[in-house]
Parts: sequence; C-alpha cells; structure tokens
Amino acid sequence: MAKITLKGTPYKTVGQLPSVGGPAPDFHLVDVDLTDVRLDTFKGKRKILTINPSFDTPVCAAAARKFNEQAAALENTVILAISADLPFAQKRFCTAEGLDDVIPLSMMRSKNFAKDYGVLIQDGPLAGITARAIVVVDEKDEVVHTELVEEIAEEPDYAAALNSIR
Repeated sequence: MAKITLKGTPYKTVGQLPSVGGPAPDFHLVDVDLTDVRLDTFKGKRKILTINPSFDTPVCAAAARKFNEQAAALENTVILAISADLPFAQKRFCTAEGLDDVIPLSMMRSKNFAKDYGVLIQDGPLAGITARAIVVVDEKDEVVHTELVEEIAEEPDYAAALNSIR
C-alpha cells in the first residue's frame, strides 16, 4: 500500500507499483473499439503506461497531450494512456484534442490492472479509480522505470520517464 494525496488530503492505494527490473504484470484493458488488449498485444515494443484517474481532469488531459507530443520521436515505443474512463469518453477526448499518437485504454472490464499495478485508490472520493503513475516497460516486458505521483493533482516527471527508454 502506498500513500498519495489529493490537494493535501492523504489516501491509500492497494499494493505497490511493479518493481524496476522485474516483469511487467499482464493486464486486461479495453481500447476505444471495445477490443480486449493485453500486455502481449504490444510484444517486442517499449511501452510507456501513463496511468491517470480520468481524462476529464486538467492534469490527466495535460499528461495525455505531453506524451502525445513526444510519441512520434520514440522508436519502437507505444504510449498507453490508461484510465477508468469508458472507451467512448476516451475516444471523444482524443479526437477533440487531436491526440493520434497515444493509445487510450480503459479499465472498464477489470479493476485487476489497477490492483496489479498498485494504483487502485481504496478510500476517499476517488476510491475505485487509479492514482496517477508512470510505468515504463522495455521490449522484453521488463519494468525499467516507475513513478507514483504523490500528489494526484500534479503532473508526473515526463523527462524521467522518457529518458528511461532513450
């Protein structure tokens, strides 16, 4: 269990982020076409998982935009923008924002992703959705970088995430 804050008020998450150097946990998520997606869907590619509570917040939207800007310059890398939003809302957001280089994925069919990645908020007004985090996974599905953003209303360290795969 980790502790995060929302505007200074502390809350708890279930579990811990995956360990750097260890294998990335498999996941079951849903893309904007309602297709099931797993870790091996992106086999042989580097993966930046930008995990956010909802695209419907300014910080989550900013993270998606920032990673979208960087995506084209990253070889053999996919950016997975993961949230509890429904795929329909994710698609609307990405279309409206012109975000073509991130892959939005929803936890709509399973909360196991949030538990397995240690980001499921277990108390407070955001209980049941994810904390803000970054997990970077290499081509062999080994975790090379993680960050749990302690204050959910703040942005992650983009440079650290991007530098971990450059």
